Amino acid sequence: MFSTPPGVLVAVALMVAMATTPSHQAYAARAFFVFGDSLVDSGNNNYLATTARADSPPYGVDYPTHRPTGRFSNGLNLPDVISENIGSEPTLPYLSPELTGQKLLIGANFASAGIGILNDTGIQFLNIIRIFRQYELFKEYQQRVSALIGPAQAQRLVNEALVLMTLGGNDFVNNYFLTPPLTFRSRQFSVPEFSRLLITEYRKILSRLYELGARRVLVTGTGPLGCVPSALAQRSNNGECIEEFQQAAAIFNPLLVQMTQELNQEFGSDVFVTANAFQMNMDFINSPQKFGFVTSKVACCGQGAYNGLGVCNPLSNLCPDRKIYAFWDAFHPTERAVRLIAQQIMTGSSQYMNPMNLSSIMAMDSRT
Repeated sequence: MFSTPPGVLVAVALMVAMATTPSHQAYAARAFFVFGDSLVDSGNNNYLATTARADSPPYGVDYPTHRPTGRFSNGLNLPDVISENIGSEPTLPYLSPELTGQKLLIGANFASAGIGILNDTGIQFLNIIRIFRQYELFKEYQQRVSALIGPAQAQRLVNEALVLMTLGGNDFVNNYFLTPPLTFRSRQFSVPEFSRLLITEYRKILSRLYELGARRVLVTGTGPLGCVPSALAQRSNNGECIEEFQQAAAIFNPLLVQMTQELNQEFGSDVFVTANAFQMNMDFINSPQKFGFVTSKVACCGQGAYNGLGVCNPLSNLCPDRKIYAFWDAFHPTERAVRLIAQQIMTGSSQYMNPMNLSSIMAMDSRT
């Protein structure tokens, strides 16, 4: 009777396992691009003359280097954790001088704190990279990659990439609801009218992203604007979320889902996948203890009521254990809260991800 040598059996078993099990290494070849605001900015604003920056302690206190990086976090932010979950290296800020050579093939982060869907959002922050300028840099990136690996391969890299887009929150908190107002938006429009304006402009932004080659785009809805420490500190008498802000998110987010579904029908593919960031956040805001937090109202770093006034800086109050706080500063979640959000993006049900979660996307795309 013929018997196969043991070494051959082991080799065959390994080959079968590698062929049938999607691995982080298999995903890692996929580039990752990030566009948006401070929730996803990994340090571009460090290179700009702007007040919207996170380049001083205690930002970065829990980052591997324990130094500020420009991320509006105590540690990793959402793009970092998504990169981790798909087995890729973190994307570098596009303005970083370190983003050269083979590192370009990992992708790039074009996000800039302070920006919004509208160009008049964030004017108080002076020099920030507004969304269509982020796209100009993306075109420049593609030219650099073309020179590195050739136009055809560069086009393929972009088409097969994963893209994260986070916009909209600043248009409400740093424009429409800003006190005193720096624009006339709140006088021009009711909240429903303003939300429809944002969606009309956002549709143009996402359509342009498709024209630039993006074929898999995670679009995060706006979070619970009325529950962040800044809103509680400025407008809440009893620690309850601000209903007017919450209602704005409740109007905007369904319109965003509807608009992305219409674009998907237009393009004949599930290009845009929406993440219900509102519900992802509200889960631990409503039940902080269930998720291991002692509070979802008080920021870890800040001053004033709820540590929600002003900006996090070296003189601010600083909590000793960031893992038990949902919010890092007046607006942004801690790394631990971000990890809860990222987990829902990866594996969440249709309540959180529409039309599918990121794990389903990765598995489906690995077969094509």
